[in-house]
Amino acid sequence: MGAVSTEPSATADPHEVLGYLLKHAALKLTALTDAALEPLGIDSKDFGALRVLAHREPTSQLQVAQTLGIDRTTMVALLDVLERKGIITRRPDPTDRRRNVVELTEQGLQTYDAAQVAYWKAESAFLAGISPSATSQLRRTLRTLVEN
Repeated sequence: MGAVSTEPSATADPHEVLGYLLKHAALKLTALTDAALEPLGIDSKDFGALRVLAHREPTSQLQVAQTLGIDRTTMVALLDVLERKGIITRRPDPTDRRRNVVELTEQGLQTYDAAQVAYWKAESAFLAGISPSATSQLRRTLRTLVEN
Protein backbone atom coordinates (compact mmCIF):
# COMPACT_ATOMS: atom_id res chain seq x y z
CA MET A 1 0.00 0.00 0.00
CA GLY A 2 1.49 3.34 -1.04
CA ALA A 3 1.85 6.35 1.19
CA VAL A 4 -0.97 8.88 1.11
CA SER A 5 0.34 12.38 0.65
CA THR A 6 -0.94 15.29 2.69
CA GLU A 7 -0.08 17.61 -0.20
CA PRO A 8 -2.93 18.85 -2.42
CA SER A 9 -3.32 16.56 -5.43
CA ALA A 10 -3.44 17.82 -8.97
CA THR A 11 -5.51 14.78 -10.02
CA ALA A 12 -9.24 14.37 -9.75
CA ASP A 13 -8.86 10.85 -8.29
CA PRO A 14 -10.90 10.70 -5.05
CA HIS A 15 -8.59 7.92 -3.84
CA GLU A 16 -6.02 10.65 -3.22
CA VAL A 17 -8.31 12.55 -0.82
CA LEU A 18 -8.01 11.58 2.85
CA GLY A 19 -11.66 12.41 3.64
CA TYR A 20 -12.86 10.16 0.84
CA LEU A 21 -10.65 7.29 2.00
CA LEU A 22 -11.68 7.58 5.65
CA LYS A 23 -15.38 7.84 4.79
CA HIS A 24 -15.38 4.89 2.43
CA ALA A 25 -13.27 2.73 4.75
CA ALA A 26 -15.78 3.44 7.54
CA LEU A 27 -18.71 2.67 5.22
CA LYS A 28 -17.11 -0.63 4.19
CA LEU A 29 -16.41 -1.66 7.79
CA THR A 30 -19.96 -0.71 8.82
CA ALA A 31 -21.46 -2.75 5.96
CA LEU A 32 -19.38 -5.79 6.94
CA THR A 33 -20.22 -5.52 10.63
CA ASP A 34 -23.91 -4.83 10.02
CA ALA A 35 -24.12 -7.94 7.84
CA ALA A 36 -22.33 -10.02 10.49
CA LEU A 37 -24.60 -8.74 13.27
CA GLU A 38 -27.88 -8.97 11.33
CA PRO A 39 -28.56 -12.62 12.30
CA LEU A 40 -28.50 -11.47 15.94
CA GLY A 41 -31.12 -8.79 15.27
CA ILE A 42 -28.76 -5.87 15.86
CA ASP A 43 -26.49 -3.57 13.86
CA SER A 44 -23.18 -1.85 14.54
CA LYS A 45 -24.84 1.09 16.35
CA ASP A 46 -26.64 -1.32 18.66
CA PHE A 47 -23.39 -3.20 19.23
CA GLY A 48 -21.70 0.02 20.31
CA ALA A 49 -24.31 0.50 23.03
CA LEU A 50 -24.04 -3.14 24.09
CA ARG A 51 -20.26 -2.81 24.42
CA VAL A 52 -20.64 0.18 26.73
CA LEU A 53 -23.28 -1.58 28.83
CA ALA A 54 -21.43 -4.91 28.99
CA HIS A 55 -18.36 -3.35 30.59
CA ARG A 56 -20.00 -1.26 33.30
CA GLU A 57 -22.24 -1.37 36.26
CA PRO A 58 -25.77 -0.19 35.47
CA THR A 59 -25.45 3.27 33.99
CA SER A 60 -27.66 6.10 32.83
CA GLN A 61 -28.87 6.68 29.29
CA LEU A 62 -26.97 9.96 29.29
CA GLN A 63 -23.70 8.28 30.29
CA VAL A 64 -24.06 5.76 27.46
CA ALA A 65 -24.80 8.57 24.98
CA GLN A 66 -21.79 10.58 26.17
CA THR A 67 -19.49 7.56 25.95
CA LEU A 68 -20.62 6.89 22.38
CA GLY A 69 -20.62 10.58 21.42
CA ILE A 70 -24.25 10.64 20.29
CA ASP A 71 -27.11 12.95 21.25
CA ARG A 72 -29.71 12.01 23.86
CA THR A 73 -32.59 11.78 21.38
CA THR A 74 -30.71 9.29 19.21
CA MET A 75 -29.72 7.33 22.33
CA VAL A 76 -33.31 7.11 23.56
CA ALA A 77 -34.49 5.83 20.14
CA LEU A 78 -31.70 3.24 20.05
CA LEU A 79 -32.47 2.06 23.58
CA ASP A 80 -36.21 1.93 22.83
CA VAL A 81 -35.51 -0.61 20.07
CA LEU A 82 -33.14 -2.66 22.24
CA GLU A 83 -35.67 -2.67 25.07
CA ARG A 84 -38.46 -3.90 22.76
CA LYS A 85 -36.14 -6.74 21.68
CA GLY A 86 -35.54 -7.72 25.31
CA ILE A 87 -31.82 -6.87 25.12
CA ILE A 88 -31.80 -4.09 27.71
CA THR A 89 -33.93 -2.96 30.58
CA ARG A 90 -34.45 0.57 31.86
CA ARG A 91 -35.70 1.61 35.26
CA PRO A 92 -35.78 4.82 37.24
CA ASP A 93 -32.64 5.41 39.30
CA PRO A 94 -33.65 4.97 42.95
CA THR A 95 -31.43 7.92 43.93
CA ASP A 96 -32.53 10.25 41.11
CA ARG A 97 -35.97 9.66 39.58
CA ARG A 98 -35.14 11.95 36.62
CA ARG A 99 -32.49 9.48 35.48
CA ASN A 100 -33.03 6.06 33.89
CA VAL A 101 -30.63 3.25 34.70
CA VAL A 102 -29.87 0.97 31.74
CA GLU A 103 -28.65 -2.62 31.98
CA LEU A 104 -28.27 -5.60 29.70
CA THR A 105 -30.76 -8.40 30.30
CA GLU A 106 -29.65 -12.03 30.32
CA GLN A 107 -30.68 -12.16 26.65
CA GLY A 108 -28.69 -8.96 26.13
CA LEU A 109 -25.57 -10.53 27.62
CA GLN A 110 -25.96 -13.55 25.33
CA THR A 111 -26.52 -11.26 22.34
CA TYR A 112 -23.44 -9.26 23.28
CA ASP A 113 -21.26 -12.37 23.56
CA ALA A 114 -22.38 -13.60 20.13
CA ALA A 115 -22.11 -10.12 18.64
CA GLN A 116 -18.56 -9.72 19.90
CA VAL A 117 -17.50 -12.86 18.01
CA ALA A 118 -19.36 -11.78 14.85
CA TYR A 119 -17.90 -8.28 15.04
CA TRP A 120 -14.30 -9.46 15.42
CA LYS A 121 -14.70 -11.82 12.44
CA ALA A 122 -16.03 -8.94 10.31
CA GLU A 123 -13.26 -6.62 11.48
CA SER A 124 -10.64 -9.28 10.75
CA ALA A 125 -12.04 -9.69 7.23
CA PHE A 126 -11.90 -5.91 6.77
CA LEU A 127 -8.26 -5.79 7.90
CA ALA A 128 -7.16 -8.98 6.09
CA GLY A 129 -5.33 -7.00 3.41
CA ILE A 130 -2.85 -5.45 5.84
CA SER A 131 -0.33 -6.92 8.26
CA PRO A 132 -0.85 -7.13 12.02
CA SER A 133 1.78 -4.42 12.53
CA ALA A 134 0.02 -2.17 9.99
CA THR A 135 -3.26 -2.87 11.79
CA SER A 136 -1.72 -1.79 15.10
CA GLN A 137 -0.27 1.33 13.50
CA LEU A 138 -3.63 2.16 11.91
CA ARG A 139 -5.36 1.91 15.30
CA ARG A 140 -2.72 4.11 16.95
CA THR A 141 -2.87 6.68 14.17
CA LEU A 142 -6.68 6.86 14.17
CA ARG A 143 -6.74 7.10 17.99
CA THR A 144 -4.29 10.02 17.81
CA LEU A 145 -6.41 11.77 15.17
CA VAL A 146 -9.61 11.27 17.16
CA GLU A 147 -8.08 12.37 20.47
CA ASN A 148 -6.38 15.53 19.17
